[in-house]
Amino acid sequence: MLPGSAIRHARPVRRSRRAVPQHDKRQRKPHDVNVYVNVYIPAPGRALSLTEDVVTATIKDVARAAGVSVASVSRALNGHGSVTEDTRKRILEAAGQLRYVPHAGARSLITRRTDTIGVLLPDLHGEFFSELIRGMDSAARASGRHLLISSSHGSASEAAQALRTLQGRVDGLLIMSPHADTRMLAANLPATLPTVLMNTRIAAGSYAALSVDNRGGADGMVRHLLACGYRRIAFISGPEHNFDADERLRGYRDAMALEPSASATVLRGDFSEGSGYRAGVELCARSERPDAIFAANDMMALGCLFALTERGLRVPGDVALAGFDDIPIARFVTPPLTTVRVRIAELGRLAFERLAMLIDDGGCERKTERLECALVVRQSTRSPAAVSAVDAS
Repeated sequence: MLPGSAIRHARPVRRSRRAVPQHDKRQRKPHDVNVYVNVYIPAPGRALSLTEDVVTATIKDVARAAGVSVASVSRALNGHGSVTEDTRKRILEAAGQLRYVPHAGARSLITRRTDTIGVLLPDLHGEFFSELIRGMDSAARASGRHLLISSSHGSASEAAQALRTLQGRVDGLLIMSPHADTRMLAANLPATLPTVLMNTRIAAGSYAALSVDNRGGADGMVRHLLACGYRRIAFISGPEHNFDADERLRGYRDAMALEPSASATVLRGDFSEGSGYRAGVELCARSERPDAIFAANDMMALGCLFALTERGLRVPGDVALAGFDDIPIARFVTPPLTTVRVRIAELGRLAFERLAMLIDDGGCERKTERLECALVVRQSTRSPAAVSAVDAS
């Protein structure tokens, strides 16, 4: 236990005359370079006054207060088992009373680790990215690490700048970016920095990667709509040069090509609710309205749903509607949205765990792992069983 209600330590701090604070009015002689600074530590329960001159405690202060070596303090604070429980308790008590906080920068110089993972995403808006980050965060907390997240906001130059900025601050990177290809990454990342890509267009074997089966998921949704009897199926696609959007469009076209009587229509969106709403307005204004609309993500589907109901159309009575991703809100709208389920949080968690293995084991495994999608049928589309019942009547 530290004695006294308040402790004052005097320790020498070497300063040149130029380094003397302006508020220190003492006259100094040329040889006056050893300045004793009072480090004031308030007693437990006593508030710290903002007017008091406070200098941050160091690990040496903790060692002196606890009566142990600096090495013992370091071992105790890092949880090493070579310190007795009594000594550890005394050190932690001293550190608490001195309000000592280990310097993260100094520790990283020794351990060569920051315990921080960098994350580059194309955007931070919307439920998809909040779910993705939630999965990463759960894995980060489980491993005692932290996330440093940046967004490229759809700009290739911002993506490159973010990658350069993160270097030296993180132990590894998780990247989801439409601008990330082999050339861009090689130009902006050191080859030795552990990196895992998510849903990124890049040659297999170049980096460790996880991707969603976007093409298979879209193919499965169109097959479901065709089985329900829909033939005029419009597709609201995602932004150009986006890997997810391109793969989902491919899946749509592949499945539509299997049905000669099907009529395909593609409108360009950008994964936002607004673009889904505008596409819905345009489709409602056409002389031959589609009998089903498939949006490349749930956010566009929800925007389209608003446009349809705003114009008095019933879903699925007048037109069926489907999305992709199965974000949490998809099941709570009216009617609940038929969609393709992507295990978004699990994608974030698995990507983080894959990166942690690369960091901890020093491996360089560069295989690509694919996550399967699942069709989730809700009330915004008719089921094949309901279609059969209508045909039989």
